[in-house]
Amino acid sequence: MKKILYVEDHIDTAEAVKQMLEDEGYYVEISSRGGDGLKKAHENKFDIILLDVMLPDMSGWDIFKTLNTEKYNAKYVFLSVIPVSTERMKEFRKAGVSDYITKPFSKADLVERIKKVLG
Repeated sequence: MKKILYVEDHIDTAEAVKQMLEDEGYYVEISSRGGDGLKKAHENKFDIILLDVMLPDMSGWDIFKTLNTEKYNAKYVFLSVIPVSTERMKEFRKAGVSDYITKPFSKADLVERIKKVLG
């Protein structure tokens, strides 16, 4: 079973995404703060880390940079209301981001993109 960590401060969004992905057979843990998300990542092995960009204590980008620098072996997917350009997405991919999903999204789109990231 693939393990997913979702770092999202809006609990309703986090719970909805968790349910969508658990319905597809994934194991999902939620963290509502960046520091807690980093701690969970250090304590467990996750296949994908889903990150919100804007969190109360640190940004999703900071979490990504920290784990990427530590060579934490996971796929990284951002879920954010902030849209990104094609050019910016190319930069993210070079840095190690697997996907960037703009909110709101459908369950079908989320599941399809997660499956694609996992190969």
